[in-house]
Amino acid sequence: MTITRDFFISLSQNKILNGAAKRWGLKLGAQSVVAGTTIAEMVESVKQLNAQGISATIDNLGEFVFEESEALEAKKQILRVIEAIHENKLDAHISLKPTQLGLDINYDFCLNNLKEIIQKADEYNVFINFDTEDHGHLQPTFDLIDELSKDFDNIGTVIQAYFYDAHENLAKYNDYRLRIVKGAYKEPANLAYQDKKDIDENYLKLIEYHLLNGKFTSIATHDHHVIQHVKKFAKENDIPTDKFEFQMLYGFRKDMQLELANEGYQFCTYVPFGNDWYGYFMRRLAERPQNLNLAAKQVFNKKTNTIIGIGAGAFLLGRMSRK
Repeated sequence: MTITRDFFISLSQNKILNGAAKRWGLKLGAQSVVAGTTIAEMVESVKQLNAQGISATIDNLGEFVFEESEALEAKKQILRVIEAIHENKLDAHISLKPTQLGLDINYDFCLNNLKEIIQKADEYNVFINFDTEDHGHLQPTFDLIDELSKDFDNIGTVIQAYFYDAHENLAKYNDYRLRIVKGAYKEPANLAYQDKKDIDENYLKLIEYHLLNGKFTSIATHDHHVIQHVKKFAKENDIPTDKFEFQMLYGFRKDMQLELANEGYQFCTYVPFGNDWYGYFMRRLAERPQNLNLAAKQVFNKKTNTIIGIGAGAFLLGRMSRK
C-alpha cells in the first residue's frame, strides 16, 4: 500500500489513536522524536543540543483542546517552560499553537492566555513563535498576532508555502522573524497547491524573498537539496549567517544538524515534548513522507512500523465503516 499524505493527515486527526499513543507512546519508541514527557527531561535534551552549538524551539505538545481547563493547564505548562528556559540559561525559545490555548473555545479567552505567556516571555527576553495550523485557523491566528504586536515585539509566526496567498502574508509580516515551511495539513485546491513540484517551487521563492527582504528567516527543512540551494543563494547575495537559520525536527538527521552547526550556520532544532505526540508526528510524515525513512533508519527500526501499522489498521477500518 502506498503511504500517502492524506493517509498520515487522517491518522493525525484520529482521537482514538491519539489517546492510545499517550498511553503507549514511549513503549513504541516515541522518545526518539519527542524530547521527554516532562520539563526536566526536555531541559536535559535542550542542554545536550546547546552543548553542540544548536539552539532549540520548544513545543509543549497538545491536541484537541476544547475545554477551558485544558487550555489553562497548557498555559501554565508553557509558563513553566519559560521559567525553565530562564533558570537553566537555555538557548531556546517557544513554539505554540493558539488552538492549544483556547482558540477553538473563545477568541478573547485565547488572547488573554497568550498575553500572559508573551508578557512573561518578554520579561525574560524569550521569543514566542506562533505555529500556523489549517486554513480555518489561519486568519484568527494572524488576528491574534496583529493584536499582540501592538504591545509586544517578541513574537513571530510561520508561513506555509502550499497556500496561494503565502507570498502576500510573507510580505505583510516581512518585519517579523518568520519560519517558512511547506505545510502539513490537507487543504482544498481552491486555497492551496496540491502538486509537490508547485509547493517546492513556491517554498524556495518565499525563502529567497525573505532572505533578501525580511528580518530573520528560519528555514525548516530536512531536504539537503533545499539546504544546498539556500547556502548557495546566501553566498551569492552576501546574506550574513546571522540573518537566517536552518531548522529540523528533534530526532531527525542528527548528523546533518551537527554538520551545519559546525559549518558556522545558525541551527535550531524543533523540540517537542509531552505525551501528546501522536498528531504532531503524523503531520510530520504527511508533510514529508521521507521522514518515515529517516526515522526508521536512525531511531525507530521495528518500532516505527508498529506505530504506523497500528495507525494503518485503524485507518482502514475507519474507511470501511464509512462505506
